[in-house]
Parts: sequence; structure tokens; C-alpha cells
Amino acid sequence: MDDFKDGWARNVIERLASEGLTEQRRNRRWGIFFKFLGFAYVTFIVVMAIDWGFGGKSGKHTALIEIAGVIDAKGRANADRVTAALQNAFKDTNTQGIVIRINSPGGSPVQAGIIYDEIHRLRTKFPNTPLYTVIEDICASGGYYIAAATDKIFVDKASIVGSIGVLMDGFGFTETMQKLGVERRLLTAGENKAFLDPFSAVNSKHRDHAKTLLGDIHQQFIDVVKTGRGDRLKDDASIFSGLVWTGAKSIELGLADGLGSLDYVARELIKAEHVVDFTQKENIAERLAKRFGAAAATAFAGAIGSGDLGLR
Repeated sequence: MDDFKDGWARNVIERLASEGLTEQRRNRRWGIFFKFLGFAYVTFIVVMAIDWGFGGKSGKHTALIEIAGVIDAKGRANADRVTAALQNAFKDTNTQGIVIRINSPGGSPVQAGIIYDEIHRLRTKFPNTPLYTVIEDICASGGYYIAAATDKIFVDKASIVGSIGVLMDGFGFTETMQKLGVERRLLTAGENKAFLDPFSAVNSKHRDHAKTLLGDIHQQFIDVVKTGRGDRLKDDASIFSGLVWTGAKSIELGLADGLGSLDYVARELIKAEHVVDFTQKENIAERLAKRFGAAAATAFAGAIGSGDLGLR
């Protein structure tokens, strides 16, 4: 009987001890979780504060706006972001001058045109605020379209500048389809609805219309550059042929005004060495949306486009 009581008491004690340890572990895990949650919350607030630009833009400064990468409606360098940045920079009473720093191969003629027009509107509204372009590695096509709206353009001697032209590209699969025994069945309402269809033979009428379309946009580009650069441009037909040049050669052709970096322009021309970045950056929500959007696009696969029009 004593052995039974001793065994029973021991079991009860062991059970209580085990439950106590389990409860301690549970409390410790919840404690770690809430500490992590608190740390994540503080981190989120700090990052959002940085994204929202808390910290101010006090003091006389040179305003910087970056245009990096392809100029595209869905990309970082889109008209909405760039025009918003320009508006904020011009409206800031401490802005002594603005530098658009470009490192772009070009992109959408529409997006570039919207930015160009907004620059002209703001320069009319704020005539005493100088606006310059600083070119880094490349400023081609749509990038140069934007640069032409500024007071002066500065380059590095090895920068790539130019490509004043327009292209429309695509692919043709007719011979591949024939070899595979694939029949194209295309029905349209409207005789030109299959314009530049990549799975049909080239239609000479469509090709001529596309060339006219490209010619019209090219002429708009030429007019913009001539208006912006004026008498600084050399009388050289190759300038509008789609070729690119080094920064040093672009100065000779009148496509740029001189050698200079952001620091040089801020210090020597604007006379405000303190640079404040007004570039509109993606916030956390946008970055997460893009991450999930990219995953969804990969999962569901994309369709092949029939053509791509751009200032590139």
C-alpha cells in the first residue's frame, strides 16, 4: 500500500512538473512571438517614414530627380512618378535648381511625351528655377526626348547619347507554322484588324502604314529636339538617323552642352551643393504588389505580343 501511495504521488508530481514545463515553453514562445511582432511593427513604421520622406527638405538645395531604366507606364521610370517628382521639386521654396539625372535607353514615346510636356508647363510657371540634365551611362531615344526639354545637358565623355529614332519590332512565324503543319485560322471584322499579325504573311499595305506611323512619331521627336536645342545643333542629318555617340562627340554635335556630373552642376551652376532627392520611389505596398504580381504572371504564363513600339 505504501509503495502504491509513493508511486501515485510520484506520478502526480511528475505530471505537474511536466505540465509546468509545457506552460513555461508555451509562454516563452508567445513572448518571443510578441517581441518579434513588436520589432516588425517598429521596423515597418521606420521604413514607411523613410518612404514618406519624413525628415524634411529644409535648407537651400539642388533638387535631384532620377530617371533610370526603361521609360514605361508600368516601370519605375513612368510619367506619373517623374511628373509628381518634378511638381514637388519646383514647388519647394528651398529649391535653387533642379537636375534630372538620366540613365535610360529610352522606352515609351507617350510616357516621354507626357514628361516633356509637364516640364514645359512647370518651366513656364516657375521661370526662375533652372533645370538641367546630367547623363550617366546612357541617355538614348525617349531618355533624350526628355533631356531636350531642359536648359542644358551635361555628359561624361564616355556616356552614350542619341538614338533619335523610333522602332516597331516583332516576329514572324509563318514558315515555322508551315513546317509544323499548323494552319492559321484568323477571323476579323475590319479588313485591317489583323495589322502586323505575327502569324500571317507580311501585308505590304500594313507595312507601308506602319512606316508612315513611325515616320510621324519620328518627326515629332525631331521637332522636340530642334525646339529644345535650337542653334546649338550642328547641321548634320545623321543626328536624326537613330545613331548614338559618345558624350564627347555629342558635345561636338550640339546634343549636349559640356562635361559635368551632378555635383558639378549643383556646385558650379546652381550654387547649392546640398542635394535633395525628390525621386518618387516605390513604397512597401507597391513592392509587395509587384512581387506577388510577378509570381502570378509566372504561374499563368504570358502571351506573345504582335509588336512593340518605342523610342529605343
